Amino acid sequence: MHFQFRKMAAGSEPLQLRQQVDVSRLVQGLGDIKVPQPLLAELKATYVGQDTVDVQGKLSIELDMACSRCLKPVHQHLNIPFHEQFKLVKASEEIQDEDDDIIYVNEEDVDLVPYVEESFVLHIPLTAVCKEDCKGLCPNCGTDLNEGTCSCDTEVVDPRLAALKDFFK
Repeated sequence: MHFQFRKMAAGSEPLQLRQQVDVSRLVQGLGDIKVPQPLLAELKATYVGQDTVDVQGKLSIELDMACSRCLKPVHQHLNIPFHEQFKLVKASEEIQDEDDDIIYVNEEDVDLVPYVEESFVLHIPLTAVCKEDCKGLCPNCGTDLNEGTCSCDTEVVDPRLAALKDFFK
């Protein structure tokens, strides 16, 4: 998935890009996230003048994760917005404003896959829950509290105040 500045400048029509990107290696170290299908990138690249190309669209992917409270499987569909601007600069040119949102490149041919992968990684959910009111697991015996209760004492007492626990009895 790439575009070339020379071809973009010559033609005024936006370039439609649609490609599946395998991102399974990006979540390989994350044990509770599985990617059953490749990420689908649907992008449109438009030449906006002054050797600048605007690329925007969306990324879609299905993720299988474990609920962070009860460990049940959770299936999530992510729609990730994508928007980047690329500006072609000569190797000898000085970049004027490094704080703006433009990505400066010195190659005529720009590969978009690394930018798509970066956007995906930034949008991976930190936690997933099977339902908003998930009660999770008992920290003592491991019983799923969504399915029933247990007889464990789950009262948390600050160890510094443990001596005062029986003071009012």
